[in-house]
Amino acid sequence: MSSSPSNPSQDQASARRAVVRAGLARRHRTERAFRFAGLLAVIMALGVVASLFATILGKGLPAFQQPYITVAVTFDPEIIDVGPEPVRQAGQSDADFRAASLAWQRQLAMLNWNAIIEHSMRELVPDGLEIDTRALLSVVETSERHRVRELLVADPTLLGRTVTLDLLASANVDNWLKGSIDRSLPDARQQLTAPARQLSDQLYADGVIHMGFSWSILTNVDSRAAPASAGLAGAFMGSLYMMLVVIVLAVPIGVGSAIYLEEFAPRSRLTDLIEVNINNLAAVPSIVFGLLGAALFINYFRLPLSAPLVGGLVLTLMTLPTIIIATRAALKGVPQSLRQAALGLGASRTQMVFHHVLPMTLPSILTATIIGVAQALGETAPLLLIGMNAFVAQIPSSPIDQATALPAQIFLWQGNENRNFFEARTSAAIMVLLALMIALNAVAVFLRTRLERNK
Repeated sequence: MSSSPSNPSQDQASARRAVVRAGLARRHRTERAFRFAGLLAVIMALGVVASLFATILGKGLPAFQQPYITVAVTFDPEIIDVGPEPVRQAGQSDADFRAASLAWQRQLAMLNWNAIIEHSMRELVPDGLEIDTRALLSVVETSERHRVRELLVADPTLLGRTVTLDLLASANVDNWLKGSIDRSLPDARQQLTAPARQLSDQLYADGVIHMGFSWSILTNVDSRAAPASAGLAGAFMGSLYMMLVVIVLAVPIGVGSAIYLEEFAPRSRLTDLIEVNINNLAAVPSIVFGLLGAALFINYFRLPLSAPLVGGLVLTLMTLPTIIIATRAALKGVPQSLRQAALGLGASRTQMVFHHVLPMTLPSILTATIIGVAQALGETAPLLLIGMNAFVAQIPSSPIDQATALPAQIFLWQGNENRNFFEARTSAAIMVLLALMIALNAVAVFLRTRLERNK
């Protein structure tokens, strides 16, 4: 019995189903490949970021530990031969007493405080080790003699007494004990003499030299004479003053400009030209703003060189386009129905903007502003062109005092000739800068979440 002939319509339907199934399978494969590629890209990006942070942490964390030498310091009256601190006499004027006190402090400053340090360190030298004065003093950071002197100035009753202090070891001892320098190098290429290296190893083995937290990196200013005591306090205050200038100027000007352009400005060629220039300024390299700041604020207005005020003004110019564009984007996201409802209820245009539209966009504006400020905090190129890479060994007391900033300080430390020591110091400074930027971004996220919840 012969089989019945196949139905042509059924054959066509089967063919179409086969084509559809093949297309679906192809689309599913494409979707899986795209998802895999996206996941791979995210993993690679996170891996690069994790590698960067791991490298910075690996190099920077050792900088927060420094060697200290426990020493019994004797304020020997035979060496400190300046007499007792002046006491105010009856009938003596304030000016005369101040002059006598300053003269006594000058006499203290002129004394050979290295002799005090050497006499104390000699007690720690093991028997049989011959070490000269220069090599012995190279174990202790040079700034410690000033610290010992300030202790006596603060408490004159220490004269003739012995006090146990933790003196900061030198940067060369730090390199030696941490292994930052190859121990197999010949003596001519070592930073410390052989007796100084032997003494450092012996004192470290005996526990006289111990590792402690490096408070100096957070509380001291930069130092060339005493690199082990160099810190970020001056650069931190310089960055703080600059950020205050940016917040005070960039935020109200940027938000106000965006509100005017989006809500009040008539559509014309002039406003179109302004919008185009704002968008172009957002893409201008930061070094161009540095050139503008050097030409305008320093050469024309004669503002002080290397001042946080000038740095803040330059960063304000650089941050303004970002704030304006982000604020306008937030304002555009508000539905027109809200504006029409406010106007329909009798609100003026100003009331409509400030009472209804702006509160809706405040979380987005605040987030964009803080992120813009955080980005300005990490800028380096414009600061170099206005002189903020200068060596400043003091904490600025106002925005017009000479200062440096955290990015510029990182730049200076990266190029220091004592690379073995300052490589870790540079990574530690990067950690401090990243911590500030992450904190600012965390504040932005927190405030945005809080404001959105309170709507």
